[in-house]
Amino acid sequence: MFLVRYDVDGAAALGVLKDGAVFAIAELVPDAPDDMIALMQAKGTLFSRLRDAIASGEARGLPVETVKLLSPVERPGKFICLGLNYLEHVKEGGRDVPEFPTLFLRVQTSLLPPDGEIVAPVVSDKLDFEAELLVVIGKSGHNIPEYKALEHVFGYSAFNDGSIRDYQRRTTQWTAGKNFDATGPFGPAIVTADALPPGASGLSIRSRLNGEIMQDGNTADMMFSVARIIADISEIMTLEPGDLIATGTPSGVGFARKPPIFMKAGDLIEIEIEGMPVLANRVVTA
Repeated sequence: MFLVRYDVDGAAALGVLKDGAVFAIAELVPDAPDDMIALMQAKGTLFSRLRDAIASGEARGLPVETVKLLSPVERPGKFICLGLNYLEHVKEGGRDVPEFPTLFLRVQTSLLPPDGEIVAPVVSDKLDFEAELLVVIGKSGHNIPEYKALEHVFGYSAFNDGSIRDYQRRTTQWTAGKNFDATGPFGPAIVTADALPPGASGLSIRSRLNGEIMQDGNTADMMFSVARIIADISEIMTLEPGDLIATGTPSGVGFARKPPIFMKAGDLIEIEIEGMPVLANRVVTA
């Protein structure tokens, strides 16, 4: 199931995206929660009721192109990112192969809704793209064993970890290069975990810049699986419903190309992960 948040007269509503249409959850199941995190924690038969309501043919959806989609999670409590999780990307960056997941955090002002415009900063011309699988946590946990980790996953989404490379490489800490305002779009939907293979493994993952494929990888190539990532992070901090974890990017990023290719105003960057709606964003100047 593809779950979305969308705008209705200035207020956020929840919907199911299916066959190019958005169906209002409040109309499908009137007693359903109206908040995405509450929806993740819903018990009982809610999701089967949603499926049955759509399958009945009585519901009428809105064409998705007429709907303004919002960030699937409005303000995630934690936005945790993983670096160096695909071997070929590690090699193209001249890094050592890590023994443990390399973690950093994203702040709220760096994030964007699925149709938001990525802002190229005035202080740098090295705005890079990174296609990433995003994990959506649906169940709280601390010190989660790896064999139980996938029980804490509600679903998955797409993320573009827009990176300002010269700022990223100023120090050994990546926070500066990864947190410029309006550089990290995610969405457009949360794909529930039951709609994808366990751990979202074996999915093609691509980035396209102005229609040209830049990155072309597969989530099966992640050195640290979704389960391992969750287990490791939960040793450090309690994971809570609505927390998001970006799982790293495959090779083919702009800075490693010869000559380098960076995003600029007017560009269209698309992130495509198998089994998910495409995340597409324009780039503008600050």
